[in-house]
Amino acid sequence: MNAPDRYERFVVPEGTKKVSFEKDTKIMNAASFTIEREDHTIGNILRMQLHRDPNVLFAGYKLPHPLQYKIIVRIHTASQSSPTQAYTQAINDLDKELENLKQAFEDEKTRFERMKQGY
Repeated sequence: MNAPDRYERFVVPEGTKKVSFEKDTKIMNAASFTIEREDHTIGNILRMQLHRDPNVLFAGYKLPHPLQYKIIVRIHTASQSSPTQAYTQAINDLDKELENLKQAFEDEKTRFERMKQGY
């Protein structure tokens, strides 16, 4: 079979950066971030988080090819911010949001287990 091994979808090869940055030469405050071994799940979540930032004028992503396991996130910001700042802030905000979700899940699980013991 010609399909690549399944682990190639997730494991970043040695010597390859998880995230690389390329500044746009034609548009001020624009850049592309290539994220290795990710797909639409991360691309869409990151794009939506970037759209919440009022300094972000454009945020989008693409998968270059279905057999290339990477996404390219493009960000264009207003002059008050840089694409790197917007990217970093979006990642940090998503991290906090996921921590809150995890905590809410754990709290509800604990409550459920206590309630189950009471019956």
